[in-house]
Amino acid sequence: MGDPILILIVGVVIVVGGIIGFKLHPFLALLLAALAVALLTPTASVEQFYLSKGSSAAEAIKLSHKSIGERIGTEFGNTCAKIGILIAMAAIIGKAMLDSGAAEKIIRAMLKVTGVKNAPIGFVLSSFFLTIPVFVDTVIFLMMPLAKAMGMRLGKNYLLLALSVIAGAVMANSYVPPSPGPLFLVGALNVPIGLMMVCGSILGLCTITVGYFIAIWLNKKYPIPLRDAPDARLEDIAAIANKDDKDLPSLGLALLPAVFPLVTICIRSAVEAFTSHKAPLTSSAVLNGIIDVVLFFGDKNIALLTGAIFALLVLVYQKRMAKQAVTSFVQTALMSGGGIILITAAGGAFGGMLQQSGISQRIAEMTKDYQMALIPLAFFITAVVRTAQGSATVALITASGILAGMAQNANLGFHPVYLCLAIGSGAKLIPWMNDAGFWIMCKTSNLTEQEALKTIAPMQSLMGLTGLILTMIAAQLFPLV
Repeated sequence: MGDPILILIVGVVIVVGGIIGFKLHPFLALLLAALAVALLTPTASVEQFYLSKGSSAAEAIKLSHKSIGERIGTEFGNTCAKIGILIAMAAIIGKAMLDSGAAEKIIRAMLKVTGVKNAPIGFVLSSFFLTIPVFVDTVIFLMMPLAKAMGMRLGKNYLLLALSVIAGAVMANSYVPPSPGPLFLVGALNVPIGLMMVCGSILGLCTITVGYFIAIWLNKKYPIPLRDAPDARLEDIAAIANKDDKDLPSLGLALLPAVFPLVTICIRSAVEAFTSHKAPLTSSAVLNGIIDVVLFFGDKNIALLTGAIFALLVLVYQKRMAKQAVTSFVQTALMSGGGIILITAAGGAFGGMLQQSGISQRIAEMTKDYQMALIPLAFFITAVVRTAQGSATVALITASGILAGMAQNANLGFHPVYLCLAIGSGAKLIPWMNDAGFWIMCKTSNLTEQEALKTIAPMQSLMGLTGLILTMIAAQLFPLV
């Protein structure tokens, strides 16, 4: 049972079987899988793993003889160190933007640019960019009522509006940090977060363009009407869409919590990529001081923390909240983000145990004659896990755990960011009833299960396939190495 492939199969069966068959919470299923993988991995494989990471022989032996619980806990903690603060702050930013009206203000500004006639374009772009700092579920909850209101105003094309919201949100969720999945990939595959932001945004915009045209075709093929629902009456939806602008924050304030982290992180990443920190960037002491401040705030943890502070200030200013209300608000926001942190960290422990089994080296040997095969392989692994157990985040984590070791290979032939993009693309196949997000999209849009399987599932899957094709082309033409 020391074969890494068999160990991988056991781990995946425990994750998939635990979540689907035994209805276990993903946190428990992932920890049980990590435990099983660790128990089945020979000590020699663990020792070889640490040697491959640059540890001395004596240190590798010491690390390999740590208890299984300690090894799992170490990987769990390492993952929390990478993404824990980011997800917690993103939860605060997202909820604050929703409650203060900032997100709705951004959507209205987008609609002013596109016009009512091109409202679906405004929705697909709004949902894409909002999902970067805000969790995908909350964006769908926010924008679907607006899509219904716009559909009622236009009297047609409701399915196109609903699919536009979904298309933009799900692709940003897989490609662009600080969404949890891409954040994990950045840490696991050691890819600069700024590079992932740029490449993920470019690929995301390409795939949502394809998704938009697919949505147009589906809207013509299945002219699904706007329906009333007990939990979303059409008159209530109209009231949300017709809220007075004076009750919303200014566009500048609305954008600040989301734009500040993105800009400062990108600036820091660009400076780190193209300059040396040992030498001053300019000859001016004042200018260097300003740059140092910007770089300080460009640290991903500090950037998101600052964004959360801005979001709370906008919320307090807009709603004139008391101190006690702010405390309660933050507590609620952190509770929503805490579950994601635990699941992601447990996935990190599972991925870490898989790496110690030697799975990365085995797959590297299998694909040594054609390294480009790693891109479709990453896509395939992620797609299979996603389709089997439903969670895109778990699929991302599983694939990254298998492929992380090869991302550092000097002879890879292309930058590891392309593996991240391929994994993100594979996470879009195939949404169905075992996916919590499928039910959120289905119920908020008032589509039946059959209608959702005929519209949401094929659109999302085709966008994922488009992402794979574009990633392979880009890796061939622009390897970035």
